[in-house]
Amino acid sequence: MVQYVRPAGPRLEFIPPMLPTLAARPPEGGEWIHEIKYDGYRTQIAIGNGECHAFTRNGYDWSLKYRNICARALELGVQSAILDGEVIILGTEGHPDFKALRSAITTAQERLVFVAFDLLHLDGHDLRRMHLVERRALLEDLVPEDGPIQFSASHEGDAGAFFREVDRAGLEGMVSKRADGRYLSGRVADWLKIKCFTEDDLQVLGVVGRPGQATQAILADGEGRYVGKAAVTLVSAQRERLWARVKERPGAMPEGLPKDVQKEKADWLAPGLVGRVKFLRGEEWLRHATLRAVSEG
Repeated sequence: MVQYVRPAGPRLEFIPPMLPTLAARPPEGGEWIHEIKYDGYRTQIAIGNGECHAFTRNGYDWSLKYRNICARALELGVQSAILDGEVIILGTEGHPDFKALRSAITTAQERLVFVAFDLLHLDGHDLRRMHLVERRALLEDLVPEDGPIQFSASHEGDAGAFFREVDRAGLEGMVSKRADGRYLSGRVADWLKIKCFTEDDLQVLGVVGRPGQATQAILADGEGRYVGKAAVTLVSAQRERLWARVKERPGAMPEGLPKDVQKEKADWLAPGLVGRVKFLRGEEWLRHATLRAVSEG
């Protein structure tokens, strides 16, 4: 247990957050702790002088949007503190539901949860030079066992096994952090995010490239909304089928595409071609995506 003396002193200023670097696989070694990567909005809770402010990742004040969380933060029994974490909403399976989060901010405040994973300041003390595990020990003592503010539990030991459990649970991924690391604003290698892949069937709107060259498919969701691009990694027979489809059933460029996509020299397709796409979970747009199969919908 970390011993801590609590002096007075408000602290309300926003601090640019520490950001993880994307890694292909979990790190090895015992110097890391591992947490679930929550699919929500990165948020900083600043308490001081009898007030609570909730800041977005870019420093915008969303205190009114998160008024329930701020009200609970004022009951933590501190004179001043800055907590780093993620605002989420839990779906029907108990997993973070990013799509539901957007509407819940305005229609269901009571469902919002702030998952705290770091403590930057406490009662006038700057904790950012302390080791992560020391900061988290203070944070765990501070956060109640239930309610809209929760503590992000960590795992120590086999990072690969933890990642496999996260993947099987259908979660977005994990974050590995150096146990003795200091808090440094910006993107750093002391925090690594390892994301899980998922697959889904998406509409193929068009293709950028030519046969025999590196090509990308332009994709939309089931409602026709553009979601991004994917590298075409089809086996030979499927690749031939794709190019035959491009030639035999051309189409017009769909409406509502981003301006940069509208400028692409693409072969647009008539509706109906469905692609099986592998991509990183929990991203607003497709990322590290590959087109693995095509069929007529």
